[in-house]
Amino acid sequence: MPGNVCDDDPMLGGRSIKLARVFGIRIGVDLSWFIVLFLIIWLLADAYGEIYPGDELRSFGLATVSALLFFLSVVLHELGHARVAIHNGIGIAGIDLWLFGGVAKMKRDTDSPGVEFRVAIAGPLVTLVIVALCAGALAVLGGGFTAIADPDGGASGAVLVLSYLGGVNLVLLLFNLIPAFPLDGGRILRAIAWWRTGDRGRATRLAARLGRVFSYFLIALGGFVLVVEEDFTTGIWFVVIGLFLGQAAKAAELQSRFSDRIEGLRVADVMDAQPVAISIQTPLDRAFDEFFLRYRWPWFPVVDATGHFVGLVSQAEVESVPEERRANETVDEVMTRDSTETLRVGTDEPLERLLDSHTDGLSRLGAIMAVDREGVLRGIVTMERLRRALRPATPAV
Repeated sequence: MPGNVCDDDPMLGGRSIKLARVFGIRIGVDLSWFIVLFLIIWLLADAYGEIYPGDELRSFGLATVSALLFFLSVVLHELGHARVAIHNGIGIAGIDLWLFGGVAKMKRDTDSPGVEFRVAIAGPLVTLVIVALCAGALAVLGGGFTAIADPDGGASGAVLVLSYLGGVNLVLLLFNLIPAFPLDGGRILRAIAWWRTGDRGRATRLAARLGRVFSYFLIALGGFVLVVEEDFTTGIWFVVIGLFLGQAAKAAELQSRFSDRIEGLRVADVMDAQPVAISIQTPLDRAFDEFFLRYRWPWFPVVDATGHFVGLVSQAEVESVPEERRANETVDEVMTRDSTETLRVGTDEPLERLLDSHTDGLSRLGAIMAVDREGVLRGIVTMERLRRALRPATPAV
């Protein structure tokens, strides 16, 4: 929802903007997050303006604090998922805030129903704690979750902010627990179904189908709000969320069916075992002449003196250095390092591993580097080789 492969690397496409590191986990924001932040502040400023008419500065200040605290609670929710995943041996590439909230990007999928359940439930439990803390603070201050909806209540700024924060987290908690994939409730359902049936694929398809049904409901609800209630903002938001959930659920169902087909295959079975790589100490002029001009590829993997994969270098990065200086600078000075290990996969990993969302190589480059247990580059898996390997065999005549 990771430092940092490269947040603004044109070779990798758009990436999130890094905000901070918490417990060693990179926190970033997608550009779409700023749109949502602006909308929330704008809507809240209007709500606070009804309580403090004529005091625009106070209304805007409370709206800004409320919005930032809300997104902090989203980060805490995702950190709950991330910490439990790490505790169960699953690496986290990072946490990103974006249009629909936040996402903790796991480096691989869970490998048992128990781990799936623990990771899925961790976020809602954190949100429940936030709701409880807000409720406790409001009880001490003499307020409630409905204070922000009462313009004549005379509530203090602290009560109003806590009212909003507790109320919005309560709504999100209930929404997130709906048993529809990819919501947390859907993942909890998948864990239970997986535990009962022993079949992760079947459990995923069940949760995904419920996710698609729920998405149709949200789209229909959005249409009703638009046409009957004439509430444009809420109606469009329901429709957009419904479309997103439907697409995510459909993708999960297709991925599950695909995973069943490739069961038993490993990365080593489909990789090109003779990768062309550039040494990290290669001068830029040699890299340009002997690799980019010769092979006409836009990027190459970079290895150190012992053959360990360290990152990628693109033609654009080499060309960013003036020609007269390339003989005195090396690939090491311009390359993109794979510090989050999202551009590599183990040679002995199941082929299903390539379907994980964190593998930026396949999704952004159309290829991913295959390394052994020590991190030595052993091959490259391209989308073409993957398609060829998965193409049904033609029966012999």
